[in-house]
Amino acid sequence: MMGNFYNYGFGHMFGFGWIFMVVFWGLIIWGIFALIKGSAHGGDSKKKEENKALEILKERYAKSDISKEEFEEKKKNLM
Repeated sequence: MMGNFYNYGFGHMFGFGWIFMVVFWGLIIWGIFALIKGSAHGGDSKKKEENKALEILKERYAKSDISKEEFEEKKKNLM
């Protein structure tokens, strides 16, 4: 009784279903890679902050803003 989908004009929609499936799975895979990449770079940002802090500390020592003892103590705290 239901008949064929093509008789009701739905046939053209199902012909392009594979495109939507490819787009859907492409978005899922892209999302997984984005999550993995984001979590992998999470540790790198902390190291960059530590390196930046050490560079600032070295600059302050080079400008004689802090003494050698202060430099060594702060460097030890950063490591």
